[in-house]
Amino acid sequence: MDIRLDSISHKYGDTDVLRDISLEIPAGQIVCLVGPSGCGKSTLLRFIGGLERPDSGRVLQLGAAPEGCLNPLTFVFQDFALLPWRTVKGNVSLVLEDHGIRGAKARAIIDDVLTRTKLSDFADALPKQLSGGMKQRVAIARALAVKPAVMLMDEPLSALDSQTRELLMDDLVSLWTRQPFTAVYVTHNLSEAVRLGHTIVVLSRRPGQIREIVTIDTPIQDRRPGDPVCQKKHDLLWELMREEARAADGELIDV
Repeated sequence: MDIRLDSISHKYGDTDVLRDISLEIPAGQIVCLVGPSGCGKSTLLRFIGGLERPDSGRVLQLGAAPEGCLNPLTFVFQDFALLPWRTVKGNVSLVLEDHGIRGAKARAIIDDVLTRTKLSDFADALPKQLSGGMKQRVAIARALAVKPAVMLMDEPLSALDSQTRELLMDDLVSLWTRQPFTAVYVTHNLSEAVRLGHTIVVLSRRPGQIREIVTIDTPIQDRRPGDPVCQKKHDLLWELMREEARAADGELIDV
């Protein structure tokens, strides 16, 4: 299932947040959204997920969801949002229970996603017994359990230390390599965007508009620190971000 954004614009009161965003999100790719704070990245993600509606424009779902898909769209947030009284498998089970899936069928799905996220040995652990990185793995496993057409990921690694972030990026790459999924991934971390994104959409300062779309052809499983192609893309993204910051400073000075 592809996602198409068609001329999305939005205001909160008198504040212009997004202006004329049109974008294609193809199935089987990770599309990263980057830009200055307050440019509307998370707002755009909520529009895609149907949590809010834009003032103008449309979000279109094109094509059928994958076979067995329970939720076409599912979120992975910065906050792990785990129920502290439920075990790892219990937290994953929660989304299946909502669809009336229990017993052997539920156990098979849970076993599969815990294996894919390297959590099988912690199935009976409570959230308080897990590290931050493992808690986020549980959140990702829970999202995978509903076999979504598109995962909407809102800074899922930003609360983690740098080492854990690197390890979880490796995990996401492994997950995608074994079974490609579609994701829209909001991040402030340009290294994350270059490591994970097939396409990186750079938004301008508020009101957010598409400043540039950067594509990286190197397969994500082949990207390594120091790779000259990826470093060049990273440097380009930084320069675009600096230009947006300088422009914002200029506006403040003019006032």
